[in-house]
Order: sequence, then structure tokens, then C-alpha cells
Amino acid sequence: MKRITILLFFPAILFAQEKATTPTRQQGKYDTNKFSQMYDLLATPNMFRTASGAPGPAYYQQQADYKIDVELDDKSARLNGSETITYSNNSPDNLEYLWVQLDQNQAKKNTQSTLAESEKISQVLPLNGFSNKYLKEGLARGFNIDYIKDAKGNPMSYTVNETMMRINLATPLKAGEKITFSIKWWYNINNYRQDGGRSGYELFEKDGNRLYVIAQFYPRMAVYNDVEGWQNMQFWGAGEFALPFGNFDVNITVPADHVMEATGELMNRSEVFTPEQVKRYELAQKSYDKPVVIVTQEEAEVTEKGFSEKKKTWKFSAKNVRDFGIATSRKFIYDAMAVKLGDKTVMAASVYPKEANPLWGETSTITVAHTLKSYSSHTFDYPYPKAVSVSAEDQGMEYPMICWNFGRPDENGVTSKEMKNGMIGVVVHEVGHNFFPMIVNSDERQWSWMDEGLNSFLEYLAEQELDPNFPSRRGPAKNIVPYMSGDQKALEPIMSNSETIIQFGNNAYGKPATGLNILREVVMGRELFDYAFKTYANRWKFKHPTPEDFFRTMEDASAVDLDWFFRGWFYSTDFVDIGIKEVKQYYVSETATTDLKDVKVKKGRFGVEKGPFVYLIPSDNKELNASNKKALKIDDVKLLSDYIAQTFTAEEKANLKTPKYFYEVEFNKPGGMIMPILVEITYEDGTKENFKYPAQIWRKNNDTAKKVYATEKAIKSIQIDPKLLTADIDVTNNTWPKVEEKSKFD
Repeated sequence: MKRITILLFFPAILFAQEKATTPTRQQGKYDTNKFSQMYDLLATPNMFRTASGAPGPAYYQQQADYKIDVELDDKSARLNGSETITYSNNSPDNLEYLWVQLDQNQAKKNTQSTLAESEKISQVLPLNGFSNKYLKEGLARGFNIDYIKDAKGNPMSYTVNETMMRINLATPLKAGEKITFSIKWWYNINNYRQDGGRSGYELFEKDGNRLYVIAQFYPRMAVYNDVEGWQNMQFWGAGEFALPFGNFDVNITVPADHVMEATGELMNRSEVFTPEQVKRYELAQKSYDKPVVIVTQEEAEVTEKGFSEKKKTWKFSAKNVRDFGIATSRKFIYDAMAVKLGDKTVMAASVYPKEANPLWGETSTITVAHTLKSYSSHTFDYPYPKAVSVSAEDQGMEYPMICWNFGRPDENGVTSKEMKNGMIGVVVHEVGHNFFPMIVNSDERQWSWMDEGLNSFLEYLAEQELDPNFPSRRGPAKNIVPYMSGDQKALEPIMSNSETIIQFGNNAYGKPATGLNILREVVMGRELFDYAFKTYANRWKFKHPTPEDFFRTMEDASAVDLDWFFRGWFYSTDFVDIGIKEVKQYYVSETATTDLKDVKVKKGRFGVEKGPFVYLIPSDNKELNASNKKALKIDDVKLLSDYIAQTFTAEEKANLKTPKYFYEVEFNKPGGMIMPILVEITYEDGTKENFKYPAQIWRKNNDTAKKVYATEKAIKSIQIDPKLLTADIDVTNNTWPKVEEKSKFD
């Protein structure tokens, strides 16, 4: 039987040694320690990506530059386009073919993505929902390719495989060379509120107008990189996009009465706006405190009745972006304001129909401006010239410099608090996507959490900076508990491919956002976390990071070992559950009880201490003298009193601690996830004291850990994680004594 280990409280008390036992021979075992380093999970560092998490000396990335002309046929809701792509092969490899993404093909009839979805009967459907699902044939969807030609106008060979198109090169594109080719296409634009989709049009039945949010509208180059070669994974619908950076010059022809915003800088403002509207925009460029309305509601209400037969071409130019988005309608109101970021001014803007007012006029652009300031403070100053929020009901989607966001008042212009907060949250989130993944350009097709999770974390920070009482959905640790405590059959690690995730919102958004918040508030502290996170953002802005690059950078820039956290939080479905197993009170005695008489006390590395000894005896020991069960002062123990008198000066004695109460607290960990232990002690006089023990307290024993408290005041209660900062799924074991129990020391 093992002896109780007595921990020292005074300089004269040494650790007691457990009696030796004869070891039982057992089978060997593999390393299952949760603090093991992640060499088995991470890719091997190389010249492209270093062990520190930074781009290596051989890092490269491809470039795709576009010259695009598109025309919107508003009557038939059809988009016609042609583009010229100049693709630069900056890799060390010769490329035999090129891969181009055709994401509109995901909506074609009988595509693999549709056939791959499990279906069941919905027994209750709205009338129009039943009609759309079972009665209407609908327009043919997907890209229609008219031609692909080389720079000399000669046809090029190509093969379409669902949402991917391979362009077969006559001769390989050598390392360091460029190729230019052109594509002509068209497709029918979807009514996204009926047919679904990340873009399309919204039909206003009362006036017959459409509001278009157009994306994935052109054949787009796939990524080729050092990690996997061509990223040509099919678009199944959930996993978003992996795209190279490039420069865009885009001409967009629409009905002459439309108002438009899009990725990039508008190059012909004086041609598409009235002189008065141009003056208002110039005023907005100097307005830093509130938006200036450029296209008024009165002007929009007149325009939306016209249905002009004339055309107008808007010209946009964007540098170093990965994608392009367009929003256009004759219903748009337009406002904007200036935002100062570092030494440059950025424009925050919104476009919205009258149905979105007064909410959008009062809220959207102000929220855009706040988001740019908040995200910039945590990463880098926003480098693009503008950020635009578009009112598109039932949407929440992002593109460089522009995004679509839901949230409108009811028909009487009344906005509920829940709707307003939801609208603010989605604006912050979608504008924030400019940073992740539009600039820190992770592979969304493979790892949704690298943009959604990181962005949701920064969204949480921005929301709380806007209003400390903002009801943030994702970020607070307590909000992820229902998910992490759920049925393991419906859970998968964060490090799962986008298309395999069951609970997408919780897995790709909520859990990684919560994990980062826990790292910042509990594990690392704000100073170390913020520096490391900003280092990652700046290392990988305008580049293509992988999960390894993020994990390694967070450690590299902080000197905090986080392998245990990433292994548990990202690579497993472990959950946090830490409890108080037992609390023992000890009493000081000069007399040994039977079980302590034969205990040997080590004296340094060699030899045995001869004494005299002070004994700490647990309250449940039957030999403990009843007279000892009281709060003893140091002077009550003669051995200690004599030792102190002989050893310390009067000044030193005055500075000695004077503990009266001694407790040994044993914590246990029913959950598999490692986490620091946050402890709040409440004393009998009502005062509180907080302790934080690092995660490494579990490094030698994954099940239990003990801490000793020598206090001047009696402990009334102990609580683990009182502020719910660690996502502990069971708080019923977090307190001592139990709520229904009285302290056994009373």
C-alpha cells in the first residue's frame, strides 16, 4: 500500500519518500502522451515552407491575370462573357496542361454533386416550394463554352470534367514562362432564393426588378502549388475556393439605369454617375465620421420604375486579387465614407434597395468601417482601396472588396433587435473575409476552418470591440459546449475536408474560433497570442498558407508549446471536462501517526534526513489528536517556533508567511482534451483568490493532478473555470463542496 506523499510548507519540511515497491513486469507501449510533438501529423519542412512556419527561400506562387468583358441581359437573366487569361508559371515545374474551374457547372442537371447528395421526402412544403421542386423544369444551368483559343486565335483542346476543365497544351508551359489564351462563354443566372447558390439574382415581385449578386461567373484558374500540384478537387458545394492572385481589368455592360459596385477601382466614374453623384462621392472621400449618400433613395425609387432599354459599361481595375464579384441593380441606394488606416484612406461603402432602409442606411457602412479598423489592428492595415457591403436577402458571401449580406426590416420598416444584431454580425464576418482568405489566401476547398474559423474569431473580437455586450454567436467558450458534448457519431476533427463535415457551422466556424479565443485568453495570454497571430497574417498575406504554416508560426513567434492543443482541439474530437475529485485538509503535528513513523525523508540526492520532523496529517486519520484539529499558528508548534527563533532575524521573521490551514486538492480529467486548470477559491470571509495552472500540469499523468494550498484563512469553496473560459462540458464536477453538500470540514 502506498504512503501519502507529504508536501512541504515550511523551509524545514522536506518531501517524504514513498516506500519502494517491487515493479511488475509489463508489456512495452507506444508513446500516447498527449504532449507528444506533432511530427507525425505535420508535413516535413522544406525549402518552400520552413520549420518556423514562414515561406521558404524557394517559395513560389503562380499568377493569373484577367481581361474580362461581360454583359448582363436583364430581361432573360443571362450573362455573356469573354476573357483573356495570362497565366505565369512561376513554379520550377514544366506544366503539361492547365486546370480551370467551372463552378457554375455544379448546378447543372444530374451533376455528380447532385447525385451524391442523400435525399428524403419533406412531408410539409410551401406551395411554391413544392412547385419549384417537383413541377418546374427550370432553365438549363452551368457554363456553355463557345470557344477556347490561343494568343493567335487558334482553337485549343480542352476536356470538361464536371466543375473542372483541363486545357491540353500543345507543348508544356516551361518554368518561368507565360501563356495567354481566351475563353468565350455564357450561362443562365439563377434565382438564388428559389434555386439556391452563393450568387445569382433576387426578384422583387412587387416591381419586377432584380438585384444581382454575381460571382463564380467566369472560368477561373485553379491553384498550382508546392503542396499538391494542381488543386483540382471538384466543387461539391460546401468547400469553397482555391485561387491564384492576379490583376483584373473587367468591363461590365448592364442596363443604363443600373447602379453597380464590384471588386476593384471604378475607372470611369464620371461616365456612369451623374455630376451631382460624383460630387457626393468626392465629399464621401473626406467624410471620416459618417457615410455620405451618393445615390439617394428618392433617385433609386425613380430609377427602379424605368427599365431602360439603353446600356452602360462600368470599368473596374483590381490589382493583386484572387477573385472578382459584381453587384448591380436599378434599385440600389449607395452610400460611402472614408476610413483612415495607417497612412492611407480606404472607402467603406454599401449598396441596398429601399426595402433595406432604414436599417442599412443607419448601420451597414458604419459597420464596414469598424470592421476594417478592428481587423487591421489584429493583422495588417487593409491594403485594398475599398470594402463594399451589399444587401442581398438570404445571403452571406464574400469576394475581394465586396460581399453580400442578409438582414432587412419588416414591411413597415421595423427591425427587431435580433435582426439588427444578425445583420451586423454577417456584415462584420463577410467584410472580414477580405483578410481571410482573400489576402491570407488559404485553400478553402480543402480546409474551411482556415478562413471561416480564423475569420469567425476575428469577427468575435470586432463585435466585442463594437459593443462588449454584443450577443456573439461564436467565440465564447460556453457557446461551443453543446456541440462538443454531442454524439461522437456526428462529430469529426476540425482537420477534416470541407465536404466531409456534418455540422459545418460548428466544425468550421465555431470550434476553431473558440479554440483561438481559448488560446488567447487562457493558454497564451493576449500579448503573446496577438503577436504570433499578427506574425502569421503578415508572413502569409498575398500568399498560400497551409495548416502547418499556421500551427508552426503560432509556436515560433511565441515560444509556447502548442502541439498538445492543436493535436487535441484540431485533430481529434476530444472534449474538455476537468473536475475536483477530492479535497483533503491537513493538520500540523509534532507527533507522527503510525503510517508516518517509518517514512524516510530524502536529503538532497543522497542520504536520508534525520529530523526532527513536522508532520502534516490528513483530517480523516483516526490517530489525529482532536486537540490538533484547530487553526494552528506557527508559534503553536514548538519545533517550528524554536527553529524560527534560532534561524531567522526579527526582520526576516516578520516577513514569514503564517499559514493556519492546509489543503490538498486533487483534480481529475474525465475529458480527453488537455487544458489549463483555472481555480477560484472563496474564503470564509468572502474574499476570493484565483489560480491558473498551465496545461503541462497533466504532462506526467493524464488523469489526475494535485495542488496544495497553505492559507491564512479557511477555504469555504473551490470552483474550476468560474468564468466558463475553457469549454468544459460538465460543470457539475467543477465545484467543492457540491452545491447540495456541506463541507465535511465544517
